[in-house]
Order: sequence, then C-alpha cells, then structure tokens
Amino acid sequence: MTEFHPDKTTYIRTHAMMAAVAMAGAMLVLWLVGNPHVWTGAVAGFAAVAIRGWYMASELLTEVWVLDRKNLSGPYQRTTALENITKLRTIAGAVQVVTRSGDKHLIKYQEDPQAVIATINQARGAEHAT
Repeated sequence: MTEFHPDKTTYIRTHAMMAAVAMAGAMLVLWLVGNPHVWTGAVAGFAAVAIRGWYMASELLTEVWVLDRKNLSGPYQRTTALENITKLRTIAGAVQVVTRSGDKHLIKYQEDPQAVIATINQARGAEHAT
C-alpha cells in the first residue's frame, strides 16, 4: 500500500503561478477598459488567489490518495480499480487519472508527478503502462 500526500511547497508554487496570471489578467482588463489605475488589478489578482489559497489549504493539503494491489482510492469516496485506468498524465504538479468510463481524477500538488505515475504503473503491471 502506498499513499500520495499533497506537497505544501508545490501547493504554494502553484498558487504563486496562479497569482501571477491573475495579476496580469486583471491589469490587462483594467487597461483595456481605460481605467487609469491599472496597478489595482495586480493587487486584486494577488489578493483573490492568496485568500483562496489560504482558505482552501486546510482541505486540499489533507487529500490523500491510497494505492493498493487492486484500487486507487482518493478523497470523497473516489475509488477506481487499477484495471480500469486507461491513461495517466501530468498536469502541472498533479497527476490526472483517466478511467475506461471517462472519469477523470486529479492527484493534486505532487512534488514528483512522474514518480507517482511510475508507482501506479508498477502496481498496474508493465503490460498496462501508459
């Protein structure tokens, strides 16, 4: 049995990237509408992401995924049999798990998403590697 815990550093880095995008986006919108105080977009974008990150941290940093011989189980009773996994891929600091039925799950804020994929593939067996 293996557990995948979120990494706090990856969580902070992801939110820093989101803040940069939000700041630039908000400033662009204010510039496009002719607002003379474009800099306030940076403050608003940063504040929005910082508040979200602070508020959601207690929940998101406790989401643990458990891999055993037959299943991958996550928070909120999400479970899929290893034989039902059709695709594994990285999305920033997360691993996306795609099942035969089309369900998609994210194992979020992983320090090394490739290592998570390798571990799941090893559990699935080499013939199932994606």
